[in-house]
Amino acid sequence: MKQLRALTLIGPGFVVAATGLGAGDLVAAAVSGATLGSQLLWAIAFGAIIKLALNEGLARWQLSSGTTLLAGWLTHLPRWINYYFLIYLFIWAFLVGAALMAACGLAANALLPQLSVNSWASIHSVLAIALVLFGRYSLLEQAMKVLILLMFATVMAALLASDWSLITASSNNIGDISQHINLVMALIGGVGGSVTLLCYGYWMREKGWHDSDSLKLARIDLLIAYTITALFGMGIMILAAQSAPESTSGTHILLAMADQLGVLLQPIFKTLFLIGVWAAVFSSMLGVWQGVPYIFTDLTAQWRHQHAPINTTSTPYRLALLYIAIPPIALLYMGKPVWLIILYSVTGALFMPFLALTLLYLNNRVIKPALRYGAISNTAIVLALIVFTFIGGQYFLS
Repeated sequence: MKQLRALTLIGPGFVVAATGLGAGDLVAAAVSGATLGSQLLWAIAFGAIIKLALNEGLARWQLSSGTTLLAGWLTHLPRWINYYFLIYLFIWAFLVGAALMAACGLAANALLPQLSVNSWASIHSVLAIALVLFGRYSLLEQAMKVLILLMFATVMAALLASDWSLITASSNNIGDISQHINLVMALIGGVGGSVTLLCYGYWMREKGWHDSDSLKLARIDLLIAYTITALFGMGIMILAAQSAPESTSGTHILLAMADQLGVLLQPIFKTLFLIGVWAAVFSSMLGVWQGVPYIFTDLTAQWRHQHAPINTTSTPYRLALLYIAIPPIALLYMGKPVWLIILYSVTGALFMPFLALTLLYLNNRVIKPALRYGAISNTAIVLALIVFTFIGGQYFLS
């Protein structure tokens, strides 16, 4: 009972980790498993550690300063950065809205093909709008915990039912990692989100975490959440190595994996795996639909010098929600949902070096000395800066 009661004390980490685990991350894990076996399990673990460090830095700033990271940018950085970020956020949110709708549509269509991908995409968007408008944060948190449990349990069930001699054999299928450096970077950069990391600050406030006394709880929260999502990504990679799907093109690799698991294990595992994929992408949609409007609303409030808590019933919040959930539907009819998912991942990666740089500055120069970064934290954030700068450079070069 004490363990169950303890789980009720945490939650924002589960929400931000599940939000950041989208279709692009599942595809990257599956492609690497099918191509290189289990050689890149370390990349998923490394990516989770880096995102954990970045999220801890955001929590450290907010709980010590009492202001959001956006407020810190506006106060301590040149003002043009905030205008640049707003333009970037408009582009990113439009792409992420379309990509998540496409991913949910593809996953639901694989389970229930009676409706088209676009129909399912629209249904999921409307359902997410309803949950955000008529539910509180507590409802979102509980829904996300259920979806995380669902996606984790389905993948773990498939692993437990697998022939581990085949898995061991697949791990001996050594490929040349140097030929797949972009895949390595996608795995490291994909686990745990990009712009959505900013949402963690608002979800901490909803949870009632307002000062540095809550920092230890936030660290435990993030550690548990990122451990679960990393294990989920590793499970996808191992299953892909075992099933060796014939198709490795975009999200179709996940459908091919489901078919192969149904043959190798039992037919029920095809359905279970698809349910896990659906839970992963729908949890990402719910988190974005609920969390990203906070960012838009906070930006407008800071410019108006308003410092009251963000109201989810306010006009800016609802307009931002509708912007994410409605106009991007038009992009679905371009007939390239996989392209949208990849483009969304690329634009998200550009944000990460900027986030790492600002955390290094604010958490070393601005917050009170007792809570400033130590050697380990600085090393982790500098490492994140190097990795994500390299990832962004690779995307531009390719």
